[in-house]
Amino acid sequence: MNFARTVEADILRRRESLHIYDRLDPKRTALVVIDMQKAFCNPGGVLAVETARSIVPNVNRLAESLRAAGGPVFWIQMKIESEARWPVYLGDIVSRREPIDRILRDLAPSSEGIELWPELDVKASDTVLAKDRFSAFLPRACKLMEHLEAKGVDTVIIAGTLTNVCSESSARDAAMHDYKVILAADANAARNEAAHIRSLEAIAEFFGDVRSTAEIVALLEAGA
Repeated sequence: MNFARTVEADILRRRESLHIYDRLDPKRTALVVIDMQKAFCNPGGVLAVETARSIVPNVNRLAESLRAAGGPVFWIQMKIESEARWPVYLGDIVSRREPIDRILRDLAPSSEGIELWPELDVKASDTVLAKDRFSAFLPRACKLMEHLEAKGVDTVIIAGTLTNVCSESSARDAAMHDYKVILAADANAARNEAAHIRSLEAIAEFFGDVRSTAEIVALLEAGA
């Protein structure tokens, strides 16, 4: 990864290697794909992430590899029923009325915007869940952890968008709930490269491992 030298130095002061996990048990590992929906992938929308479509092949490769190795795949959709469900963020942080109205329109449960991007390889054996906060590991916002616990999962691979918002929030909270976390560097997308790299650095330094799709696939194949 193209981490700043100071970040690499800080990581190596904490542990012997830039990477934490050199082995994976696929049957105890889940792929969690965050917000790869039309609202984020369609160009020109208020929530659009222009690079999100480019990571689809890597997301699909991770999903295919984990399924083949015996692990579960989860697709997480951001849905917001109303402004009242998230009053501080939508009322204070996003302060302009017009963007709030468009966000609520694009992420409403009845909106086409919440649908998963059609180029994603979603299988009937996968699980699709909704969330109404940035993090999929916030119990009151998403039922993901209930499903992970039922399947005996202790390791999560995070992919999706935005790297520095919902993916990072999910990775941080997963670590705080004692999951082993791997953020897929080239299967996450942000609105600019600087934000993407800063997020990868934060996860690698404090919350989990950061690896490429090819590296993760190799670990899954070796574990299988």
